[in-house]
Amino acid sequence: MRSSLEIFELATCDVRVVLQTDRLIEAPNWDAARGALIVNGDGLLYRVSIASGEMQQIDTGRLVHLNNDHGISPDGTQLVVSDHIRPRGCLIYRLPIEGGKPTPVTKEPGTYWHGWSPDGARLAYCGLRDGRFDIYTLPTIGGEELKLTEAGHNDGPDYAPDGEWIWFNSDRTGHAQIWRMRVDGSAQEQMTDDEFVNWFPHPSPDGRHILYVAYPPGTDAHPRNKDVRLCLMSPDGGDRREVLRFNGGQGSINVPCWAPDSGAFAYVRYAPFRPTGALPQTPTYF
Repeated sequence: MRSSLEIFELATCDVRVVLQTDRLIEAPNWDAARGALIVNGDGLLYRVSIASGEMQQIDTGRLVHLNNDHGISPDGTQLVVSDHIRPRGCLIYRLPIEGGKPTPVTKEPGTYWHGWSPDGARLAYCGLRDGRFDIYTLPTIGGEELKLTEAGHNDGPDYAPDGEWIWFNSDRTGHAQIWRMRVDGSAQEQMTDDEFVNWFPHPSPDGRHILYVAYPPGTDAHPRNKDVRLCLMSPDGGDRREVLRFNGGQGSINVPCWAPDSGAFAYVRYAPFRPTGALPQTPTYF
């Protein structure tokens, strides 16, 4: 599996290739303080220099079975990761931004991190309970989890920058579409309604855009190696447009990937690649 770690600039629609590698890497987070992107690969976590493409492993202690559900705290001091250290399923842990000893956050296995509240107080995650995925939150330091959804397969929760909303995807109306709800689980509202299978919504830090991945109609779940589109829309569900199309899906934008200034986002595409440096297609509105 070849991976291409790239940055899309909103103002110019330019694409910058940061790193191309023969290993599988996934799910970039934007570590602006260190001029880097954080990705996972081979069960480990890496910091990739935006300037040079150099990869440096982040010390995650005993956690060596990481998946693509990881992120950075709002104050930039901590990392949160999801790891399959237990055979029964995945747990969520916190550790220092530089790396170090992990601290467990969740006790119930089958927990996959996706969002950090803007005030740093709570984590949002996808939990597998009784054979079904729903969205939960709990305090960052651990504690009692709060279940927010009930119907269908619910995944990919990410907080809006105002801390009032959680965006997510759900297939409760037939196939996966983008939804939002209040942080207490109330006012659940479907925000897209089209033939595409839509996953992993990420609000921009300035609150102006929602980025998500659109799979071809009929796609089951969120696989890799599909002809996917990255789309933007406004928080009211309008102004929806396609900005990129490539081979990807699982691992491309599973977690928050925006630059702090909202001027760009990072993503991973997989082989086959287009020629390095080529511009994306003109955005398609729908």
